[in-house]
Amino acid sequence: MIVGFTHPELLALLVIPIGLLTWTWKRSGREIAIPSDYGNHGSGSGWRRTINLFESLPALILMVVIFLLAGPQEQGSPRSKRALTNIEICVDISGSMTASFEEGTRYEASMKAINDFVEHREGDAFGLTFFSDATLQWVPLTTDTSAFQYALPFMDPRKRLPPGLGGGTQIGKALEACRRTLLEREEGDRMIILISDGASADLFGDRASEIATALKEDNIVLYDVHVAGGEVPDEIVKIAYETNGEVFQPGDKDALSDVFARVDKMQQTKLVKISAETHDQFQPAAITGLCFLALSMIGLSGLRYTPW
Repeated sequence: MIVGFTHPELLALLVIPIGLLTWTWKRSGREIAIPSDYGNHGSGSGWRRTINLFESLPALILMVVIFLLAGPQEQGSPRSKRALTNIEICVDISGSMTASFEEGTRYEASMKAINDFVEHREGDAFGLTFFSDATLQWVPLTTDTSAFQYALPFMDPRKRLPPGLGGGTQIGKALEACRRTLLEREEGDRMIILISDGASADLFGDRASEIATALKEDNIVLYDVHVAGGEVPDEIVKIAYETNGEVFQPGDKDALSDVFARVDKMQQTKLVKISAETHDQFQPAAITGLCFLALSMIGLSGLRYTPW
């Protein structure tokens, strides 16, 4: 169904073929006086209409050409697209992350699970932030996550790290940095995945409640992955649950990958309806024009007016 035209002003040119059609059917002067002796002759109206019809074909072809030049537009079907989820992954690189976990260190196991998770969640925007006493945004929010796989050797806490990194653990400062990063994105859901193995002094007192309130107001969900034994700090549990997130504590081989699989199920891909787009619709007019052209070629074989 035609819903509009790319160049509707060209439709004004239709007055030209309409004028030609009017002249073809209304013109006079075609009659020829033929002497006859008291004979009865038909009016020839049938042949006149047939010939007029074939002589109208050039004007009709011109109408089709103008119609096509105007660019007829058709309404497409409504479509769905993948709703973007902005996921900021916040990784602890304090000295305790060098402790053994699975077949390597806590840091190595975490980065391996992160790379698998990122590769599986194709289409989302991911950011990567490292923290200890300070924070460092290593990968900005992007759907191109190739930089994740190269981060492992550079930020390994067993090596010499940039000044300010690799000391203690300040989770509150890291969450604030991730929150500011996520607020830069207006589109899509927002989520933080925190990977740490310790408590944080900058969450004591009312600080945890303040951070939880800020994250909740900004619609940011926190998932905490605690890669250490013992109890998960109450402050982190509070922030996670108040933002409708969850706390995980993997303790055996392959458990970390299972945690990310559970996070993936809890934050499933969403599809949103988007308005249908218009697109060119030339086919019906083009087929009609070709039919008129074929009939016109047939008419040139003899179906035309001749005064003799």
